Amino acid sequence: MKIVEIQHIQLNMPLKSPFVTSYGVLKEKAFDLYLVCDELGNQGIGELVSFEVPDYIEETIVNDRHIIKNYLLPLLKGKTLQHPTDVWLLFQAVQGNYMAKSAIETAIWDLYAKRQKRPLSYYFPTTRDRIPVGVSVGMHESTDALIDAVKAYVEQGYTRIKLKIKPENDYVPLKAIREAFPTILLMADANSAYDRQHMDALKRLDALNLSMIEQPFHPRDFVLHQQLQQQMQTAICLDENIRSLEDVQTAHALQSCQSINLKIPRVGGITEALCIVEFCDSHQLTVWLGGMFESGVGRALNLQFASQQSFQFPGDISASDRYYYEDIVTQPATVAQGEIIVPSGMGIGVELNWEVIHRICTLSEKISLE
Repeated sequence: MKIVEIQHIQLNMPLKSPFVTSYGVLKEKAFDLYLVCDELGNQGIGELVSFEVPDYIEETIVNDRHIIKNYLLPLLKGKTLQHPTDVWLLFQAVQGNYMAKSAIETAIWDLYAKRQKRPLSYYFPTTRDRIPVGVSVGMHESTDALIDAVKAYVEQGYTRIKLKIKPENDYVPLKAIREAFPTILLMADANSAYDRQHMDALKRLDALNLSMIEQPFHPRDFVLHQQLQQQMQTAICLDENIRSLEDVQTAHALQSCQSINLKIPRVGGITEALCIVEFCDSHQLTVWLGGMFESGVGRALNLQFASQQSFQFPGDISASDRYYYEDIVTQPATVAQGEIIVPSGMGIGVELNWEVIHRICTLSEKISLE
């Protein structure tokens, strides 16, 4: 297949309520769509999910737009692709910029599946048609408000709760959730908010029967995570540390964690993500799928990928209405009895809702590769 044109659409959607983490407060989400067209008129869709500020990782959406237009798309010009993995090889000429790479690589996986008239999940081993999902909960001003929010999610069917934490805002809210919901799968996400001086505070969380503690330390610090894991029964999970298969191999060799939060955009796309899943399966590392406040496009991609039997721990793939009032696809994801059905259409399985897209679009351009 040959890529002949790219349509780039910039969008912005307000969140239903502010989401508070150790990084700050997110009130709206900017994201881009890349519609990749081949010589036969088929179209694949990818989503650029990087944030506007470099707080989660170093990438930003403005920089990624520049990388895509000026460095990644020229690598596709005039090329005949046999398989989406060819894109991963071509993009090795550009260092880092994984979310930029993923936006295009995943669009080409979607295009490839549509050319063959198959759902994306067809290319993954041992899949299922519905998956258990969890929900990520931001920090709240009061314990009562937090418990009310968690209760509402539990009533909606979510089987796993992840609470954002930071120093001095960790043990008390987690203990309150555990007392209110003794059997719920409960985990904490620190988003790198802790350092060596907080070791005792983190070890205190061992008493709360947490499934795991996600990313307590700096995004490139494998050693301190290893030292904490040696002193805790609770599993340590790495998120921001993991940009590639090599990072997973490093974490495993050092015994820095027992679990990996895999985010497809953060590792450059599906090709690298599949290698990570295979490694985790063969080395007894729990792997589960994280989220990036995706629209219905990125959520559909996540659902297709998480349909693999390797993903036994509920991931961060909540319903469309968890964060947004409306979605940009015609088939928004919904939770029923703690599960979401994997879209069954071709490719990622959803169609764009152009009425919504036209309303929230801030820029649209077409880029020829002929």
